[in-house]
Amino acid sequence: MDLLTVHTRSAEGDTSEGVSRGLRVRTMLAAAVGPLVTGYAAVAAVLALVTAIASRAEFSATGVLLAAGPGWLAAYQVPLHIGGQPLGVLPLLPTLGVCLLVARTAATAAQRLRCTEPVRVVPLLGVIAGAHAAAGITISVLADGDALGVEPLAAFLVPALLSAGAATVGTARQCGLVAAVRDYLDPLALHGLRAGALGLAGLLAVGSLTLLVAMALALPTASELFARNAPGVGSATGMFLLSAGYLPNAVVLALGFATGPGFSLGTVSVSPFAFTGGPVPGVPLLAAVPETEAGWWPVLVLLPAAVGALVGWSLRRVHDDPLVRLRTVGVAGAVVGFGTVILGTFAGGRLGSGAFDPVSVPLGLVSIAAFGWIAVPGGLVAWFAGPHRRPAQAAAPAEATGEPAATVDAEDTEDTEDTVDAENPDEQHEPEDATEAETSPEDGDPGDGEPEDDDFPDPDPEPEDDSESDTAVTGDGPDADEPEPEPEDDEPGDDAEAEGDAEPDGDGKQA
Repeated sequence: MDLLTVHTRSAEGDTSEGVSRGLRVRTMLAAAVGPLVTGYAAVAAVLALVTAIASRAEFSATGVLLAAGPGWLAAYQVPLHIGGQPLGVLPLLPTLGVCLLVARTAATAAQRLRCTEPVRVVPLLGVIAGAHAAAGITISVLADGDALGVEPLAAFLVPALLSAGAATVGTARQCGLVAAVRDYLDPLALHGLRAGALGLAGLLAVGSLTLLVAMALALPTASELFARNAPGVGSATGMFLLSAGYLPNAVVLALGFATGPGFSLGTVSVSPFAFTGGPVPGVPLLAAVPETEAGWWPVLVLLPAAVGALVGWSLRRVHDDPLVRLRTVGVAGAVVGFGTVILGTFAGGRLGSGAFDPVSVPLGLVSIAAFGWIAVPGGLVAWFAGPHRRPAQAAAPAEATGEPAATVDAEDTEDTEDTVDAENPDEQHEPEDATEAETSPEDGDPGDGEPEDDDFPDPDPEPEDDSESDTAVTGDGPDADEPEPEPEDDEPGDDAEAEGDAEPDGDGKQA
């Protein structure tokens, strides 16, 4: 029976809050394989559609299925080699799609597995990342090295990292990761992170607006490129899908232009303050690249400055101290600068080995410029638009000593009173009525006219033995009725006062 009991407890320990082992296995398997199959099927469907309706393409089911594997790797931003030429600038729209798919699948799996703690979701993330790594390395091995080549290490790592990051984002709220981070970080740091996300979204909106204006101005050129390079419905559909896939890349390049450093496409370099022209690929989306420089371009830098002012306005009330608000704005600027580095890294890359290589934004300059556009206007707005509650001048000593102002004031008052008492020692020891000082100890209780102990502070008596003091107070000793010896006093004017002090009152205390 003991063996059966131990076995039963071990089986129960393998479950997580009532989730059976079979359900756990099925859920993890679906979370690992589901995004792979769905992503591969989506890529194969797009390729089949384009080759089927294109006028100059020949449809082949086997060719579509074989090409869908490298297309799946391209969706995960794995660089390819086509005919010996590198292709590193890959469309970001499919990447966003597969990341959303992985995040949604992971969130559903975490909910079914009842993962309420960050530790419980780690196996799920590991299974998803491992499945993507295995799929990537398999496709890289099966790819034809002459027509299509893939670096095995990149095919192994990049899909695993992207899928793990997307799954983490998808399960962050379900598994309590968001709450754990909120409890761990300082509230001001959380405000800075939220403001940084707002600033990064604002800069992306600025890039989108800049691209929209450029496309509106170059609309005739885009129409001409469609008619010349994509005749027919099928070719036009493929060209439209290609331009749509690279639309997020163009937004990031336009963001680099609006912030100041600009972007480069091979020999072409464009920024609000400098321009170098040259040939560009015949893609309608690239019609937004200007052919000549315009003098009004520097006005566009007001847009990221407005985003920085918006960030500062959102942080104007996070704290009463302006310096603390400036530090929070700095956190937001750092988040924006780091985000632009990540976006610029994925948006650019190699494009063959000719005049169009590479497509890039200067990551260092763009990150510094983005930080500046957030920190400087945002800091000014947060400083002047927020409250300016300064501590009172009287509280300055309290800040120096680390104690409240009321305590310091009380201590100053006590010090003043002690100074006055030290300057007038005779006045505080002189009794109000001489007759009350001569009251004999046999009278018991003092008269009604006796001053209270709180009205006059007791003089400092000569050091006495504790036993003698107790005997004088209680009056139980044999010498209780005997008066105490008179204290010696060198001043002749205080003889009467000394005689009055030598006789104890009814309570056994000296007057």
